[in-house]
Amino acid sequence: MTPPRTPTSPDLPADRYIRPLTDQTAPLFTDRIDVPTYDRSALVPAVVHIGVGGFHRAHQAAYLDSLARLGETGWGEVGVSLHSPKMRDALAPQNCLYTVVERDHTGDTLRVVGAMVDYHYAPDDPEAVLDRLADERTRLVTLTITGGGYPVDEHGEFRSDDPAVQADLTHPAAPTGAFGYLVEALDRRRRAGLPAFTVLSCDNLPDNGASTRASVLGYARLRDAALADWIETHATFPSSMVDRITPETDDHLRAMVVDRYGLRDNWPVVTESFTQWVVEDRFCNGRPPLERVGVRFVDDVAPYKLMKTRLLNAAHSALGYLGSLSGGYRTTDEVMGNPVFADYLRALMREEIAHVLPPVPGVDMDSYQRTLVDRIANPRISDQLARLCGRGSTKMPAYLIPSLVAARREGRPTALLTLAVAGWFCYLRGYDLTGAPIEVRDARREELQPLAHAGETRLLLGDRSIFGELGDDPEFVQALDRALRDLESDGPAATICDYLATQLLPAA
Repeated sequence: MTPPRTPTSPDLPADRYIRPLTDQTAPLFTDRIDVPTYDRSALVPAVVHIGVGGFHRAHQAAYLDSLARLGETGWGEVGVSLHSPKMRDALAPQNCLYTVVERDHTGDTLRVVGAMVDYHYAPDDPEAVLDRLADERTRLVTLTITGGGYPVDEHGEFRSDDPAVQADLTHPAAPTGAFGYLVEALDRRRRAGLPAFTVLSCDNLPDNGASTRASVLGYARLRDAALADWIETHATFPSSMVDRITPETDDHLRAMVVDRYGLRDNWPVVTESFTQWVVEDRFCNGRPPLERVGVRFVDDVAPYKLMKTRLLNAAHSALGYLGSLSGGYRTTDEVMGNPVFADYLRALMREEIAHVLPPVPGVDMDSYQRTLVDRIANPRISDQLARLCGRGSTKMPAYLIPSLVAARREGRPTALLTLAVAGWFCYLRGYDLTGAPIEVRDARREELQPLAHAGETRLLLGDRSIFGELGDDPEFVQALDRALRDLESDGPAATICDYLATQLLPAA
């Protein structure tokens, strides 16, 4: 344990010490931080979450913590990571406690989340993870493994040639991938006469429930047809929509928690005050009563997911690429501080995306768009453009391209969506329009970057896993070529001004 020291920050009274976050120290912070007052040892480990990162800790785990604070002790969670021990190293000394810094326009609110009662880094002890998943108390498994973690193609069909699938088929009792763990655990439950668990994806995929189901059943069927049939009959795979802007943790956040509050947290997480979780009400082994803490259970998640991914996620991608190309912008609040980009975002959502979305029960679309603009522009929860630009080859076909296809099918304007695609093509080259280098974070970088460097627009468009049949649309190809020339000659801001004017789109 780090010995306490007297702080020098004027925000912290001189008679208070800096202490590391643990079960023992948390009660000492009740006068300045919202800490759990429930008995954490009474929480039943009914939820296993695979893929513990910042978003999960700011979102799903926080909901479970809210539930525990209402006296619902049946839904504690166990965290599992598959690929990095960093979260283990951060959370183990803290008894799996961590701080959520909720930040709005007026200030910060700090809260210690206590719903996570145990944590495993799977490579340390794969059998311990399987034991937990096969435990009769486990009723729900949730996932945030990123869209690229699912062995499915662009149509949501299972890919039997996925490397992780093939590796786990070789040693099914000692898996390394998420779906290897799930299927092996379900097989053990079947053999033990235990009920299946629900698998709930919280990743941003067009239909995350269907992708999860295809991944589990596809892998199970390669192993054992009878096992696959049992899973298909007894397990469920509800879809969900999650929304909460959660920037990456940095040393400034850690230092702020220490200096202002006297609390040393190895890995706090910062997020906005807005949070949303919509879940298909389809569970096979009971479900947590999350409606008590604001979760919306519905029969069909699709309209909510389309609204979120095609407005917020697409806006993030468009803003990320065009803002990064401009040079000088590093965060969302910086680029939104330029009225040209703010006008672009409003027009993009209002004129080119919202009109091709289906109605969403209980949601006023105009109000939702205004909320999005306010959230993205919030200077106290600014997000890194570099983070938003990552995984473009996955994000573009999931978030932005479908709106472009639908708008072209309906004969609606697509100039601003096309400009976003052009921005991605330029970004793939690895430098902004001032010549400064850009780090392109994409699993397909080695494949796509040479095409972008060579200006091979048509070869890029020929990738149907990303663009579908758009490359066969000569009017779109011509518009994209024009957008690329305009960006290169005039830069993003001037090009946006011209497009807003010539497309007769209102600027506000």
